[in-house]
Order: sequence, then C-alpha cells, then structure tokens
Amino acid sequence: MRKHDPALDTLLELDGLTLVVDPEGGHWVRFVVNQVPVTPEKPHGLDYSLTLHGRDGQRLVGFDNAHPVGRQKRGQPQDHRHRIRAVRPYEYSDAAALLADFWAEVDAVLKERGVLP
Repeated sequence: MRKHDPALDTLLELDGLTLVVDPEGGHWVRFVVNQVPVTPEKPHGLDYSLTLHGRDGQRLVGFDNAHPVGRQKRGQPQDHRHRIRAVRPYEYSDAAALLADFWAEVDAVLKERGVLP
C-alpha cells in the first residue's frame, strides 16, 4: 500500500490550468497532471508536466515524466527537469516537493531574466 500524499489533491486540481506569471513580459506556466495506474514507467501513479514559457511560447522550465533522459534515448520514461536546453533527472518524492521545486526553478529563471528582484 502506498503512503498517502496529502498534497496530491492540490497537484491534481491544477490540471489544465495556465497562469500568466508576468503580464508585462508574457511569461506563463501550465500544469498538466493526471492520475494513472502505477506502473514501472509511472511508479507514482502520475503523468505530469509543469512548465514555464516565455512570450514566444518557448519552454524555459519543465518538470515531467514523459520520456527517457540522458544517455537512455530509449526505454522507460522517468522523472526529469528541463532548464532551457538542459535536461536532468529529477528525484520525485511527493507532490508538495514537486510543486516547491518547480516554483523555485520558475523564480530563479524569472530573476535571471530581470522579472523578479
């Protein structure tokens, strides 16, 4: 039996939501989160994509589990994060940590771009 994740309901409620986080610069975030059967490919029972985009739609930050990463061009999807062009594995622990890590990365990019002080 899996441990109950109290933040999971909050994460699932964000599914389909797009938020403009910088109206002047046109940065926006999008959440796609679905509960799926637990499998070796999706051990958390989630299929998710949390992304930050620039005015032109370019993905600047992304946390997802849609494809293999690194040298593993084929194989099982795994949790990972995108930062501009770099892709790194991500260690999913729970929904609250995923949201906190995503927003921390969004804030870092917005600071780098001069959007946030």
